Amino acid sequence: MSTTEKSDIVYSCYHELSRKGENFVPLHTLSYQLSGSFVLEDGKEEYKAEPGDFNLIRKNQLVKFVKLPPENGVFESMNIYLSEENLLNFAKEYDLSADHFVAVKPLVPVEMNVLLQNYITSLQTIIESSHLNNKPLIDLKIKELLLILLQTHPELKNILFDFSEPHKIDLEAFMNQNYRYNVNLNRFAYLTGRSLATFKRDFEKVFHTSPHKWILQKRLNEAHFLIKETEKSASDVYIDLGFEDLSHFSYTFKKQFGYSPTRIKKDEKVE
Repeated sequence: MSTTEKSDIVYSCYHELSRKGENFVPLHTLSYQLSGSFVLEDGKEEYKAEPGDFNLIRKNQLVKFVKLPPENGVFESMNIYLSEENLLNFAKEYDLSADHFVAVKPLVPVEMNVLLQNYITSLQTIIESSHLNNKPLIDLKIKELLLILLQTHPELKNILFDFSEPHKIDLEAFMNQNYRYNVNLNRFAYLTGRSLATFKRDFEKVFHTSPHKWILQKRLNEAHFLIKETEKSASDVYIDLGFEDLSHFSYTFKKQFGYSPTRIKKDEKVE
């Protein structure tokens, strides 16, 4: 894998399948797929991007990515990260603000047109000439993109320039959808519109246990079910269930159930 770092515009190239997508999306991100495809999953739906697709990945959400190179080829994409600073400066310069809150899905397709296609071509030239670390140039290119988007896709204004904090939402529904994500409690609290202290207090009221115990139990129970009832092994499920490494997952699983994940398959064969 090769990735150009320290820039708000990033070119990525993967030769092998990668399942290590960011669990938390902190910034609005515009993603153009050059080759291969990626699948984004938010716990409810899956969204797929193919070569030539241009998408807005919305900020402040929990998602998982699977990046899929084509057969005998490489996965290539360009991501443009819209920092809060750049968006606030742009909004101030052009006197912009969101008119109202827009409830949108995690991935918003952006229809390509001549202006955007020419813009992508110009980014490819910058990548090929190794100028992605030229911050003044990159800031200018991001400003150019925002001007193009407002001209050709004005409906995006209410998404990109909504600077409000997440609203307080139903805790039980949110946690049942998102417990698989490997993020800390501060992040869960923020995304449900709560302080950490309020999150813990509300959690105890709803689930009658601590967040840590509940999340761990949910993940382990699902792992047990998947390994026992499907063809999946421990190495197939631990990442998707929010565990950082296989050894930690196996240790925690054995501590909970009294036997290792591999014992389940062995016992089935004996039967």
